Amino acid sequence: MDYKVFIQTNDEQYLGALVAAYALKRNSKHADKFSVEIMHYKDYPWLKAKAGQPFLRGAERRIWKYEDLQSFTPTRFTPPKAMGYQGRAVVIDPDCFAIGDVWELLTRDMQGKALMCRWRPAFKDLEGYRASSVMLLDNAKLTHWDAEQTFNELFEFKKDYMKWIKLEYEPDETVGLLEPEWNDFDKLTPATKILHNTYRRTQPWKTGLPVSFTVRMKPDKPKSFPANIVKAVKSLVKEKKPDTYQPHPDPAQEALFFGLVRECLEKGIIDLDLVKREMAANHVRHDALELVQRRAA
Repeated sequence: MDYKVFIQTNDEQYLGALVAAYALKRNSKHADKFSVEIMHYKDYPWLKAKAGQPFLRGAERRIWKYEDLQSFTPTRFTPPKAMGYQGRAVVIDPDCFAIGDVWELLTRDMQGKALMCRWRPAFKDLEGYRASSVMLLDNAKLTHWDAEQTFNELFEFKKDYMKWIKLEYEPDETVGLLEPEWNDFDKLTPATKILHNTYRRTQPWKTGLPVSFTVRMKPDKPKSFPANIVKAVKSLVKEKKPDTYQPHPDPAQEALFFGLVRECLEKGIIDLDLVKREMAANHVRHDALELVQRRAA
């Protein structure tokens, strides 16, 4: 059986993806038994083809922004077809860093499920949902997955982006749940298997840079006012949030990331010029190399 880990990314998160790929191999006792592929959104022209067009997302129609921080998310659903609907795949976001051995995940008993992911508990105004940011896939049971086709259906308003990303189109009996440690949301403990720096405003490699993602709108309150009035009020009242990325509240997670960057530089997996280019492009914080040096001290 073939085993492969896929990391989705774009220009904004490319350094994170390289570090994530390194961590997967670094922390596995069976690194020779699986391969790692970085899925860059530029390699999927159908994503760019819809730039500027409206698509269905939740209760509203959004404009597809090809340069958004998370414009790679539809590629989460490409691995089964890419592997010929054979073997097993793990797909992760570029801000997910293996602490444990991913081979344990790739080879675990799926108990007949087509895929496994963790449940994200309700948070603030968000209801709980299946988190597709880390998934274990049995490709042979996912022959109905065709990412490009479903992506196009978003723009025909036949499918909803949020339902797709939250795996709501998958039958309950085909989805198994992973332990939270396999997708630990900004939580680093001795039990953590994969650390996910999921809260975008505090990603450790972006502190101080201008925010580069589309801010999620809060769900509408019960509609006791006409829609045109609600829309007018929203256009006048803006939620007060920082317009720059903020420091991560856990210094250990910042230290972990830049420690991995240091190792990548030392091993020639990434080079100094790449880091400098990413800093100049505002993809990586401007003091990144100083933080790398601290990890070497």
